[in-house]
Amino acid sequence: MHRELEALITTAGQAEAEISRKDFDGFKRLFHRFLQVKGPAVDWAKINRPPEDSVQPYEKIKSKGLPDNIAASLNKLAVVKLNGGLGTSMGCKGPKSLISVRNENTFLDLTVQQIEHLNKTFNADVPLVLMNSFNTDEETKKILQKYKHHRVNIHTFNQSRYPRINKESLLPIAKSMRVNGENVEAWYPPGHGDIYTSFYNSGLLDKLIAEGKEYIFVSNIDNLGATVDLFILHHLMSQPADKRCEFIMEVTDKTRADVKGGTLIQYENHLRLLEIAQVPKAHVDEFKSVTKFKIFNTNNLWISLPAIKRLHEKNAMDLEIIVNPKTLDGGLNVIQLETAVGAAIKSFDNAMGVNVPRSRFLPVKTSSDLLLVMSNLYSLDAGSLTMSKKREFPSTPHVKLGSSFTKVQEFLARFENIPDMLELDHLTVSGDVTFGKNVSLKGTVIIIANHGDRIDIPAGAMLENKIVSGNLRILDH
Repeated sequence: MHRELEALITTAGQAEAEISRKDFDGFKRLFHRFLQVKGPAVDWAKINRPPEDSVQPYEKIKSKGLPDNIAASLNKLAVVKLNGGLGTSMGCKGPKSLISVRNENTFLDLTVQQIEHLNKTFNADVPLVLMNSFNTDEETKKILQKYKHHRVNIHTFNQSRYPRINKESLLPIAKSMRVNGENVEAWYPPGHGDIYTSFYNSGLLDKLIAEGKEYIFVSNIDNLGATVDLFILHHLMSQPADKRCEFIMEVTDKTRADVKGGTLIQYENHLRLLEIAQVPKAHVDEFKSVTKFKIFNTNNLWISLPAIKRLHEKNAMDLEIIVNPKTLDGGLNVIQLETAVGAAIKSFDNAMGVNVPRSRFLPVKTSSDLLLVMSNLYSLDAGSLTMSKKREFPSTPHVKLGSSFTKVQEFLARFENIPDMLELDHLTVSGDVTFGKNVSLKGTVIIIANHGDRIDIPAGAMLENKIVSGNLRILDH
Protein backbone atom coordinates (compact mmCIF):
# COMPACT_ATOMS: atom_id res chain seq x y z
CA MET A 1 0.00 0.00 0.00
CA HIS A 2 2.78 2.44 0.97
CA ARG A 3 4.54 1.85 -2.35
CA GLU A 4 1.35 2.40 -4.36
CA LEU A 5 0.58 5.66 -2.54
CA GLU A 6 4.13 6.95 -3.04
CA ALA A 7 3.86 6.16 -6.75
CA LEU A 8 0.59 8.14 -6.92
CA ILE A 9 2.16 11.17 -5.22
CA THR A 10 4.86 11.33 -7.92
CA THR A 11 2.08 12.14 -10.44
CA ALA A 12 1.13 15.35 -8.58
CA GLY A 13 2.57 18.87 -8.68
CA GLN A 14 4.54 20.10 -5.66
CA ALA A 15 1.73 22.00 -3.87
CA GLU A 16 -0.75 19.17 -4.44
CA ALA A 17 1.81 16.60 -3.35
CA GLU A 18 2.16 18.28 0.07
CA ILE A 19 -1.60 18.23 0.67
CA SER A 20 -1.90 14.68 -0.65
CA ARG A 21 0.90 13.50 1.62
CA LYS A 22 -1.06 14.72 4.66
CA ASP A 23 -4.22 13.08 3.29
CA PHE A 24 -2.39 9.81 2.71
CA ASP A 25 -0.93 9.84 6.23
CA GLY A 26 -4.49 9.89 7.54
CA PHE A 27 -5.56 7.24 5.06
CA LYS A 28 -2.68 4.93 6.03
CA ARG A 29 -3.61 5.19 9.72
CA LEU A 30 -7.22 4.33 8.84
CA PHE A 31 -6.21 1.49 6.52
CA HIS A 32 -3.82 0.07 9.11
CA ARG A 33 -6.64 0.00 11.69
CA PHE A 34 -8.99 -1.54 9.11
CA LEU A 35 -6.55 -4.44 8.65
CA GLN A 36 -6.33 -5.02 12.41
CA VAL A 37 -10.05 -4.95 13.20
CA LYS A 38 -11.77 -8.27 12.79
CA GLY A 39 -15.38 -9.09 13.55
CA PRO A 40 -18.08 -6.70 14.77
CA ALA A 41 -16.94 -3.42 16.27
CA VAL A 42 -19.11 -3.83 19.35
CA ASP A 43 -19.79 -6.59 21.84
CA TRP A 44 -23.59 -6.54 22.04
CA ALA A 45 -23.63 -7.81 25.63
CA LYS A 46 -21.74 -4.72 26.82
CA ILE A 47 -24.26 -2.24 25.41
CA ASN A 48 -26.30 -0.30 27.92
CA ARG A 49 -28.73 2.58 27.74
CA PRO A 50 -27.02 5.88 28.53
CA PRO A 51 -27.35 6.92 32.21
CA GLU A 52 -30.21 9.35 32.91
CA ASP A 53 -28.05 12.42 33.51
CA SER A 54 -25.94 11.93 30.38
CA VAL A 55 -28.81 12.82 28.03
CA GLN A 56 -30.61 15.91 29.29
CA PRO A 57 -33.99 17.13 28.09
CA TYR A 58 -33.82 20.38 26.15
CA GLU A 59 -36.50 21.87 28.43
CA LYS A 60 -34.15 21.57 31.41
CA ILE A 61 -31.40 23.45 29.57
CA LYS A 62 -33.84 26.05 28.32
CA SER A 63 -35.24 26.65 31.81
CA LYS A 64 -31.92 28.21 32.87
CA GLY A 65 -32.76 31.20 30.70
CA LEU A 66 -30.21 33.44 28.98
CA PRO A 67 -27.70 35.90 30.43
CA ASP A 68 -27.77 39.60 29.50
CA ASN A 69 -24.48 39.33 27.64
CA ILE A 70 -25.22 36.43 25.30
CA ALA A 71 -23.11 38.28 22.70
CA ALA A 72 -20.01 37.41 24.75
CA SER A 73 -20.88 33.72 24.33
CA LEU A 74 -21.65 34.12 20.63
CA ASN A 75 -18.23 35.71 20.08
CA LYS A 76 -16.68 32.42 21.27
CA LEU A 77 -18.60 30.37 18.69
CA ALA A 78 -18.01 29.44 15.05
CA VAL A 79 -20.59 27.62 12.91
CA VAL A 80 -19.31 24.74 10.77
CA LYS A 81 -21.47 23.33 7.99
CA LEU A 82 -20.65 20.01 6.35
CA ASN A 83 -20.68 20.93 2.67
CA GLY A 84 -19.01 17.97 0.98
CA GLY A 85 -22.06 16.41 -0.66
CA LEU A 86 -23.31 16.63 -4.23
CA GLY A 87 -26.95 16.97 -5.28
CA THR A 88 -26.84 13.80 -7.38
CA SER A 89 -29.47 11.91 -5.33
CA MET A 90 -31.91 14.73 -6.18
CA GLY A 91 -30.93 14.81 -9.84
CA CYS A 92 -28.82 17.98 -9.54
CA LYS A 93 -25.29 18.66 -10.69
CA GLY A 94 -22.81 20.37 -8.36
CA PRO A 95 -22.88 20.93 -4.59
CA LYS A 96 -26.13 20.05 -2.84
CA SER A 97 -25.93 23.31 -0.85
CA LEU A 98 -26.65 25.25 -4.05
CA ILE A 99 -30.10 23.70 -4.63
CA SER A 100 -32.96 26.19 -4.17
CA VAL A 101 -35.17 25.15 -1.30
CA ARG A 102 -37.42 28.09 -0.55
CA ASN A 103 -38.26 31.34 -2.40
CA GLU A 104 -35.20 30.93 -4.65
CA ASN A 105 -32.97 30.62 -1.55
CA THR A 106 -30.41 27.81 -1.51
CA PHE A 107 -29.27 25.90 1.59
CA LEU A 108 -26.20 28.14 1.60
CA ASP A 109 -28.26 31.34 1.27
CA LEU A 110 -30.40 30.35 4.27
CA THR A 111 -27.31 29.52 6.35
CA VAL A 112 -25.71 32.89 5.60
CA GLN A 113 -28.99 34.70 6.38
CA GLN A 114 -29.30 32.92 9.74
CA ILE A 115 -25.79 33.80 10.87
CA GLU A 116 -25.96 37.33 9.56
CA HIS A 117 -29.20 37.82 11.50
CA LEU A 118 -27.47 36.59 14.70
CA ASN A 119 -24.50 38.89 14.15
CA LYS A 120 -26.71 41.91 13.56
CA THR A 121 -29.18 41.21 16.36
CA PHE A 122 -26.53 40.69 19.05
CA ASN A 123 -23.73 42.78 17.51
CA ALA A 124 -21.62 39.62 17.49
CA ASP A 125 -19.03 38.03 15.23
CA VAL A 126 -19.97 34.43 14.52
CA PRO A 127 -18.02 33.19 11.49
CA LEU A 128 -19.30 30.53 9.08
CA VAL A 129 -16.91 27.72 8.20
CA LEU A 130 -17.69 25.38 5.29
CA MET A 131 -16.08 21.96 5.13
CA ASN A 132 -15.97 21.33 1.39
CA SER A 133 -14.81 18.24 -0.47
CA PHE A 134 -12.90 18.03 -3.75
CA ASN A 135 -16.36 17.53 -5.30
CA THR A 136 -17.79 20.83 -4.05
CA ASP A 137 -14.89 23.20 -3.34
CA GLU A 138 -14.47 24.96 -6.67
CA GLU A 139 -18.16 25.69 -7.29
CA THR A 140 -18.79 26.72 -3.68
CA LYS A 141 -15.91 29.21 -3.74
CA LYS A 142 -17.28 30.84 -6.89
CA ILE A 143 -20.66 31.37 -5.22
CA LEU A 144 -19.14 32.83 -2.02
CA GLN A 145 -18.38 36.06 -3.89
CA LYS A 146 -22.05 37.00 -3.60
CA TYR A 147 -21.88 37.19 0.21
CA LYS A 148 -19.02 39.71 0.30
CA HIS A 149 -21.22 42.48 1.68
CA HIS A 150 -23.05 40.32 4.21
CA ARG A 151 -22.19 40.64 7.87
CA VAL A 152 -20.61 37.22 8.22
CA ASN A 153 -17.01 36.10 7.79
CA ILE A 154 -16.86 32.93 5.72
CA HIS A 155 -13.96 30.48 5.79
CA THR A 156 -13.58 27.21 3.90
CA PHE A 157 -11.35 24.20 4.21
CA ASN A 158 -11.26 20.94 2.34
CA GLN A 159 -11.82 17.52 3.76
CA SER A 160 -9.30 14.88 2.76
CA ARG A 161 -9.31 12.99 -0.51
CA TYR A 162 -8.80 9.25 -0.03
CA PRO A 163 -8.28 6.51 -2.62
CA ARG A 164 -10.95 3.86 -3.12
CA ILE A 165 -9.46 0.41 -2.82
CA ASN A 166 -10.12 -2.74 -4.81
CA LYS A 167 -12.15 -5.16 -2.68
CA GLU A 168 -9.98 -8.14 -3.70
CA SER A 169 -6.43 -6.75 -3.83
CA LEU A 170 -7.01 -4.02 -1.19
CA LEU A 171 -4.90 -1.65 -3.32
CA PRO A 172 -5.88 1.78 -4.70
CA ILE A 173 -7.60 1.72 -8.08
CA ALA A 174 -6.29 5.22 -8.99
CA LYS A 175 -3.69 5.47 -11.72
CA SER A 176 -2.77 9.10 -10.96
CA MET A 177 -3.68 11.97 -8.60
CA ARG A 178 -5.97 13.57 -11.20
CA VAL A 179 -9.71 13.78 -10.47
CA ASN A 180 -11.10 13.76 -13.98
CA GLY A 181 -12.28 11.34 -16.65
CA GLU A 182 -12.29 7.73 -15.56
CA ASN A 183 -10.07 8.60 -12.61
CA VAL A 184 -12.89 10.51 -10.87
CA GLU A 185 -14.33 7.27 -9.46
CA ALA A 186 -10.98 6.40 -7.87
CA TRP A 187 -11.34 8.99 -5.10
CA TYR A 188 -13.80 9.79 -2.33
CA PRO A 189 -14.21 12.17 0.63
CA PRO A 190 -13.94 9.90 3.71
CA GLY A 191 -17.10 10.81 5.63
CA HIS A 192 -17.55 13.71 8.03
CA GLY A 193 -15.42 12.10 10.77
CA ASP A 194 -12.53 13.49 8.75
CA ILE A 195 -13.39 16.99 10.03
CA TYR A 196 -10.99 16.76 12.98
CA THR A 197 -7.90 15.97 10.92
CA SER A 198 -8.62 18.21 7.94
CA PHE A 199 -9.71 21.15 10.14
CA TYR A 200 -6.45 20.82 12.06
CA ASN A 201 -4.31 20.39 8.93
CA SER A 202 -5.88 23.43 7.26
CA GLY A 203 -4.56 25.77 9.97
CA LEU A 204 -8.08 27.10 10.50
CA LEU A 205 -8.46 25.43 13.90
CA ASP A 206 -5.47 27.33 15.29
CA LYS A 207 -6.62 30.55 13.62
CA LEU A 208 -10.05 30.37 15.29
CA ILE A 209 -8.55 29.55 18.69
CA ALA A 210 -6.23 32.56 18.32
CA GLU A 211 -9.33 34.69 17.61
CA GLY A 212 -10.84 33.60 20.94
CA LYS A 213 -13.26 31.00 19.61
CA GLU A 214 -13.95 28.15 22.05
CA TYR A 215 -16.67 26.03 20.44
CA ILE A 216 -17.92 25.05 17.02
CA PHE A 217 -21.51 24.16 16.20
CA VAL A 218 -21.32 21.49 13.49
CA SER A 219 -24.24 20.29 11.36
CA ASN A 220 -25.15 19.04 7.90
CA ILE A 221 -25.87 21.93 5.53
CA ASP A 222 -29.05 20.17 4.36
CA ASN A 223 -30.53 20.10 7.88
CA LEU A 224 -32.70 23.22 7.85
CA GLY A 225 -33.50 22.81 11.56
CA ALA A 226 -29.86 23.19 12.62
CA THR A 227 -29.77 26.82 13.70
CA VAL A 228 -27.59 28.25 16.48
CA ASP A 229 -29.44 27.57 19.73
CA LEU A 230 -28.65 30.19 22.36
CA PHE A 231 -29.78 28.02 25.29
CA ILE A 232 -27.42 25.16 24.43
CA LEU A 233 -24.64 27.68 23.81
CA HIS A 234 -25.24 29.28 27.23
CA HIS A 235 -25.26 25.84 28.89
CA LEU A 236 -21.81 25.13 27.45
CA MET A 237 -20.39 28.49 28.45
CA SER A 238 -21.77 28.40 32.00
CA GLN A 239 -20.08 25.16 33.11
CA PRO A 240 -17.36 25.45 35.79
CA ALA A 241 -13.84 25.34 34.30
CA ASP A 242 -13.00 21.91 35.77
CA LYS A 243 -16.27 20.39 34.52
CA ARG A 244 -16.23 21.93 31.04
CA CYS A 245 -18.43 19.94 28.70
CA GLU A 246 -16.35 19.35 25.56
CA PHE A 247 -18.99 17.74 23.35
CA ILE A 248 -22.77 17.94 23.06
CA MET A 249 -24.67 15.74 20.65
CA GLU A 250 -28.23 16.81 19.89
CA VAL A 251 -30.45 13.75 19.79
CA THR A 252 -34.19 13.55 19.26
CA ASP A 253 -36.91 10.96 19.79
CA LYS A 254 -36.96 8.20 17.24
CA THR A 255 -40.01 7.58 15.08
CA ARG A 256 -40.62 4.73 12.65
CA ALA A 257 -39.02 6.87 9.93
CA ASP A 258 -35.68 7.09 11.78
CA VAL A 259 -34.88 3.44 12.39
CA LYS A 260 -31.51 3.67 10.65
CA GLY A 261 -30.20 6.69 12.58
CA GLY A 262 -27.21 6.25 14.92
CA THR A 263 -28.05 6.14 18.64
CA LEU A 264 -26.27 6.97 21.91
CA ILE A 265 -25.28 4.09 24.17
CA GLN A 266 -23.20 3.57 27.29
CA TYR A 267 -20.26 1.30 26.46
CA GLU A 268 -17.34 0.55 28.77
CA ASN A 269 -18.14 3.62 30.91
CA HIS A 270 -18.24 6.03 27.98
CA LEU A 271 -21.03 7.57 25.96
CA ARG A 272 -20.70 6.20 22.48
CA LEU A 273 -22.42 6.59 19.11
CA LEU A 274 -23.69 3.30 17.72
CA GLU A 275 -24.29 3.30 13.95
CA ILE A 276 -26.31 0.65 12.12
CA ALA A 277 -23.16 -0.37 10.18
CA GLN A 278 -21.55 -1.51 13.46
CA VAL A 279 -24.45 -3.66 14.60
CA PRO A 280 -24.04 -7.45 14.30
CA LYS A 281 -26.60 -8.84 11.82
CA ALA A 282 -28.46 -10.79 14.49
CA HIS A 283 -29.24 -7.58 16.37
CA VAL A 284 -30.23 -5.22 13.54
CA ASP A 285 -33.97 -5.54 14.28
CA GLU A 286 -33.33 -4.80 17.94
CA PHE A 287 -31.28 -1.74 16.94
CA LYS A 288 -34.13 -0.47 14.77
CA SER A 289 -36.75 -0.92 17.48
CA VAL A 290 -38.18 2.23 18.99
CA THR A 291 -38.49 0.59 22.41
CA LYS A 292 -34.87 -0.20 23.30
CA PHE A 293 -33.17 2.71 21.53
CA LYS A 294 -35.50 5.67 21.86
CA ILE A 295 -33.29 8.45 20.48
CA PHE A 296 -31.12 9.06 17.44
CA ASN A 297 -28.29 11.42 16.51
CA THR A 298 -29.33 14.53 14.55
CA ASN A 299 -25.67 15.24 13.72
CA ASN A 300 -26.01 18.69 15.30
CA LEU A 301 -22.89 18.78 17.46
CA TRP A 302 -21.25 21.33 19.77
CA ILE A 303 -17.53 20.66 20.14
CA SER A 304 -14.73 22.34 22.08
CA LEU A 305 -11.96 23.69 19.81
CA PRO A 306 -9.11 23.35 22.37
CA ALA A 307 -10.26 19.76 22.99
CA ILE A 308 -10.10 18.94 19.26
CA LYS A 309 -6.55 20.33 19.19
CA ARG A 310 -5.51 18.36 22.29
CA LEU A 311 -6.99 15.06 21.12
CA HIS A 312 -5.67 15.43 17.58
CA GLU A 313 -2.13 16.16 18.76
CA LYS A 314 -2.23 13.11 21.04
CA ASN A 315 -3.71 11.03 18.20
CA ALA A 316 -6.40 10.03 20.71
CA MET A 317 -9.62 10.23 18.65
CA ASP A 318 -10.09 6.56 17.73
CA LEU A 319 -13.17 6.80 15.49
CA GLU A 320 -14.80 3.51 14.53
CA ILE A 321 -14.28 2.62 10.90
CA ILE A 322 -17.31 2.43 8.63
CA VAL A 323 -16.60 0.10 5.71
CA ASN A 324 -18.69 1.27 2.76
CA PRO A 325 -18.71 -1.21 -0.16
CA LYS A 326 -19.50 0.24 -3.60
CA THR A 327 -19.83 -1.16 -7.10
CA LEU A 328 -18.52 1.23 -9.75
CA ASP A 329 -20.15 1.74 -13.15
CA GLY A 330 -17.85 -0.79 -14.79
CA GLY A 331 -18.81 -3.46 -12.23
CA LEU A 332 -15.62 -3.21 -10.15
CA ASN A 333 -16.18 -3.82 -6.42
CA VAL A 334 -14.39 -1.31 -4.23
CA ILE A 335 -14.29 -0.39 -0.56
CA GLN A 336 -14.20 3.07 0.89
CA LEU A 337 -13.21 3.53 4.53
CA GLU A 338 -15.12 6.27 6.33
CA THR A 339 -15.63 7.67 9.81
CA ALA A 340 -18.47 9.67 11.42
CA VAL A 341 -17.98 12.99 13.22
CA GLY A 342 -20.23 11.96 16.14
CA ALA A 343 -18.21 8.80 16.84
CA ALA A 344 -15.59 10.95 18.59
CA ILE A 345 -17.99 11.62 21.48
CA LYS A 346 -16.32 8.89 23.56
CA SER A 347 -12.96 10.70 23.47
CA PHE A 348 -14.15 14.05 24.87
CA ASP A 349 -14.46 14.94 28.56
CA ASN A 350 -17.89 15.44 30.16
CA ALA A 351 -19.63 14.71 26.86
CA MET A 352 -23.42 14.63 26.93
CA GLY A 353 -26.52 14.37 24.77
CA VAL A 354 -29.33 16.90 24.70
CA ASN A 355 -32.74 15.59 23.67
CA VAL A 356 -33.98 18.41 21.43
CA PRO A 357 -37.37 19.00 19.79
CA ARG A 358 -37.88 17.34 16.43
CA SER A 359 -37.92 20.81 14.82
CA ARG A 360 -34.11 20.89 15.08
CA PHE A 361 -33.93 17.95 12.68
CA LEU A 362 -35.34 18.97 9.30
CA PRO A 363 -33.10 17.34 6.70
CA VAL A 364 -33.82 17.66 2.99
CA LYS A 365 -32.61 14.39 1.46
CA THR A 366 -35.36 13.79 -1.09
CA SER A 367 -37.98 15.65 -3.10
CA SER A 368 -40.55 14.48 -0.51
CA ASP A 369 -38.64 16.50 2.11
CA LEU A 370 -38.39 19.40 -0.32
CA LEU A 371 -42.18 19.47 -0.76
CA LEU A 372 -42.59 19.85 3.02
CA VAL A 373 -40.13 22.74 3.39
CA MET A 374 -41.49 24.59 0.33
CA SER A 375 -45.07 24.35 1.60
CA ASN A 376 -47.13 26.56 3.90
CA LEU A 377 -46.35 24.19 6.78
CA TYR A 378 -43.31 26.36 7.38
CA SER A 379 -42.74 30.08 7.52
CA LEU A 380 -39.36 31.61 6.72
CA ASP A 381 -37.87 34.28 8.93
CA ALA A 382 -34.24 35.49 8.66
CA GLY A 383 -33.15 32.22 7.06
CA SER A 384 -34.86 30.02 9.69
CA LEU A 385 -37.83 27.79 8.97
CA THR A 386 -40.43 27.39 11.70
CA MET A 387 -43.59 25.32 11.73
CA SER A 388 -46.59 27.50 10.91
CA LYS A 389 -48.71 28.53 13.91
CA LYS A 390 -51.75 27.60 11.83
CA ARG A 391 -50.87 23.90 11.98
CA GLU A 392 -52.91 22.31 14.74
CA PHE A 393 -50.41 19.58 15.68
CA PRO A 394 -46.63 19.75 15.86
CA SER A 395 -45.72 16.64 13.83
CA THR A 396 -44.82 16.92 10.15
CA PRO A 397 -46.92 14.96 7.63
CA HIS A 398 -45.52 11.76 6.19
CA VAL A 399 -44.87 12.36 2.48
CA LYS A 400 -43.84 9.70 -0.05
CA LEU A 401 -43.45 10.85 -3.65
CA GLY A 402 -42.77 8.23 -6.32
CA SER A 403 -39.87 8.00 -8.76
CA SER A 404 -41.42 10.51 -11.21
CA PHE A 405 -40.65 13.18 -8.59
CA THR A 406 -37.07 12.16 -7.68
CA LYS A 407 -35.26 14.82 -9.70
CA VAL A 408 -35.80 18.41 -8.57
CA GLN A 409 -36.52 19.68 -12.11
CA GLU A 410 -39.18 17.00 -12.70
CA PHE A 411 -40.61 17.58 -9.22
CA LEU A 412 -41.01 21.33 -9.85
CA ALA A 413 -42.60 20.73 -13.26
CA ARG A 414 -45.34 18.60 -11.67
CA PHE A 415 -46.61 21.35 -9.33
CA GLU A 416 -48.06 24.59 -10.71
CA ASN A 417 -47.65 25.77 -7.17
CA ILE A 418 -47.13 23.95 -3.88
CA PRO A 419 -50.42 22.65 -2.41
CA ASP A 420 -51.86 23.83 0.92
CA MET A 421 -50.71 21.13 3.35
CA LEU A 422 -51.58 22.66 6.73
CA GLU A 423 -54.01 19.87 7.57
CA LEU A 424 -52.21 16.99 5.86
CA ASP A 425 -51.25 13.83 7.77
CA HIS A 426 -50.07 11.53 5.02
CA LEU A 427 -49.47 11.87 1.28
CA THR A 428 -48.46 9.11 -1.12
CA VAL A 429 -48.09 9.90 -4.83
CA SER A 430 -47.05 7.32 -7.40
CA GLY A 431 -46.82 7.44 -11.18
CA ASP A 432 -47.44 10.26 -13.67
CA VAL A 433 -49.28 12.82 -11.51
CA THR A 434 -49.45 16.62 -11.82
CA PHE A 435 -50.97 19.24 -9.52
CA GLY A 436 -52.78 22.36 -10.70
CA LYS A 437 -52.76 25.71 -8.89
CA ASN A 438 -54.06 26.13 -5.34
CA VAL A 439 -54.71 22.48 -4.56
CA SER A 440 -55.45 21.70 -0.91
CA LEU A 441 -54.52 18.35 0.70
CA LYS A 442 -55.97 17.25 4.06
CA GLY A 443 -55.87 14.11 6.19
CA THR A 444 -54.61 11.07 4.26
CA VAL A 445 -54.34 11.45 0.49
CA ILE A 446 -53.14 8.67 -1.80
CA ILE A 447 -52.82 9.30 -5.54
CA ILE A 448 -51.75 6.41 -7.75
CA ALA A 449 -51.53 6.62 -11.53
CA ASN A 450 -51.00 3.17 -13.01
CA HIS A 451 -48.40 2.59 -15.68
CA GLY A 452 -49.41 4.38 -18.88
CA ASP A 453 -52.08 6.45 -17.11
CA ARG A 454 -51.84 10.05 -16.02
CA ILE A 455 -53.62 11.92 -13.26
CA ASP A 456 -53.94 15.72 -13.33
CA ILE A 457 -55.25 17.08 -10.06
CA PRO A 458 -57.31 20.11 -11.19
CA ALA A 459 -56.65 23.66 -10.03
CA GLY A 460 -58.41 24.53 -6.78
CA ALA A 461 -59.17 20.89 -5.91
CA MET A 462 -59.56 20.02 -2.24
CA LEU A 463 -58.71 16.42 -1.42
CA GLU A 464 -59.49 15.26 2.10
CA ASN A 465 -58.98 11.59 3.06
CA LYS A 466 -59.14 10.52 -0.60
CA ILE A 467 -57.66 7.77 -2.69
CA VAL A 468 -57.34 8.76 -6.36
CA SER A 469 -56.38 6.11 -8.88
CA GLY A 470 -56.80 5.27 -12.56
CA ASN A 471 -56.68 7.97 -15.20
CA LEU A 472 -57.69 11.62 -14.92
CA ARG A 473 -56.62 13.87 -17.80
CA ILE A 474 -57.58 17.51 -17.93
CA LEU A 475 -56.96 18.95 -21.40
CA ASP A 476 -57.16 22.54 -22.52
CA HIS A 477 -59.40 23.07 -25.58
